[in-house]
Amino acid sequence: MTEVLSPKTTVNPAPKVGFISLGCPKALTDSELILTQLSAEGYQTSKTFQGADLVIVNTCGFIDDAVKESLDTIGEALAENGRVIVTGCLGAKSSDDGGNLVRKMHPSVLAVTGPQATQQVMDAVHLNLPKPHDPFIDLVPNSFGVAGIKLTPRHFAYLKISEGCNHRCTFCIIPSMRGDLVSRPIGDVLTEARALFEGGVKELLVISQDTSAYGVDVKYRTGFWDGKPVKTRMLELVQALGDVAESYGAWVRLHYVYPYPTVDGILPLMATGKILPYLDVPLQHSHPEVLRRMKRPASGEKNLERILQWREACPELVVRSTFIAGFPGETEEEFAHLLDFVREAQIDRAGCFAYSPVQGAQANELPGMLPLEVREERRARFMAVAEEVSVAKLQRRVGSTMQILVDSAPGMGKKGGIGRSYADAPEIDGVVRLLPPEKISKTLKVGEFTKARIVSAQGHDLVALPF
Repeated sequence: MTEVLSPKTTVNPAPKVGFISLGCPKALTDSELILTQLSAEGYQTSKTFQGADLVIVNTCGFIDDAVKESLDTIGEALAENGRVIVTGCLGAKSSDDGGNLVRKMHPSVLAVTGPQATQQVMDAVHLNLPKPHDPFIDLVPNSFGVAGIKLTPRHFAYLKISEGCNHRCTFCIIPSMRGDLVSRPIGDVLTEARALFEGGVKELLVISQDTSAYGVDVKYRTGFWDGKPVKTRMLELVQALGDVAESYGAWVRLHYVYPYPTVDGILPLMATGKILPYLDVPLQHSHPEVLRRMKRPASGEKNLERILQWREACPELVVRSTFIAGFPGETEEEFAHLLDFVREAQIDRAGCFAYSPVQGAQANELPGMLPLEVREERRARFMAVAEEVSVAKLQRRVGSTMQILVDSAPGMGKKGGIGRSYADAPEIDGVVRLLPPEKISKTLKVGEFTKARIVSAQGHDLVALPF
């Protein structure tokens, strides 16, 4: 089998170009065109000659004073930077001996063009300072380079590692829409992750239809990243993500993790802080018979045993999950089994849906469809138990100190703000309500971490005092 090797990719700062525009408004519009093209291709501009990788001087040659100003500016740029491209009217002016005036006065310039010569200027820039980016990807406003545009706030982002799913759960039609599992090349995933961290992301949320199955479709083949072999498998991916995140002081959070035995290897990484001790596990139910009708990949007993083992390996572990109440054929006994499971497994964060028929789902044909009012009543009972468990666990955090990622901080946090701890995924879990800091000098900034002491719990949220 021929393996596809991902090229080594390094994220470097964008080259900087200094720009001086002299002369009339026509020259100014030429400068605007050149600057627009430079920006479109990924170059940045520098306000100083010393801070630039090269300098472009758009000259005027209309009168003697303008010629002198242009020649003096070129000389200044050469003295302070040394790499200068000249364009504009003076660039087309000849000296007394018929040669180019600029070349005669300043023979060390990199290139000389006349006015209205945007492409010639760009050709000279490309020759002496190669393009840093792909203009179709990297320079889209608010993008993260190869990672593209993100619709989330700039300090957190989702990283999809695969598409599709190999399971055929009777309540789900995703495989019919998205197909079987297709894992992304591990080099591409890690390159995107690094681009996001490089762009300021402080929390990376790994998502897929089945994160635990990453690499199954390619038989865990070895890929390459930064010139090193990396196996296409969840454990190796998470290890690499943790290493990259650590260098940027960022979090990695795992979602849609099925409780396969292979997940056990992730827990030591959580216990040592390499990645967040948080697992989003889509359990759906606990009773073996309901799981069988759902065609889920594991039984309730094994799930409970595994979660208890995970907590032994990493006591700080937070487990969030989603469940379905009122699945076709669900008896009161089976539902009671689910409530007991939530209590015994101590599910930190739980969501629940009353079963709803989805067009095309096999479960619609199962016998024992429950009345809507029964399904909704069971969902309400489930959420009451789930909240009871969650609130009790939150109360235990009162008095502790936690690291909080700030999501909102009006007025630099002088009146408080909103953040999240490692136990809170954005938009689906609770938040940490930050009180005004006691120290006048203490400020809060969106996208940065702060230490805070938990002072109380309010429903699914915590209240904390930053310090």
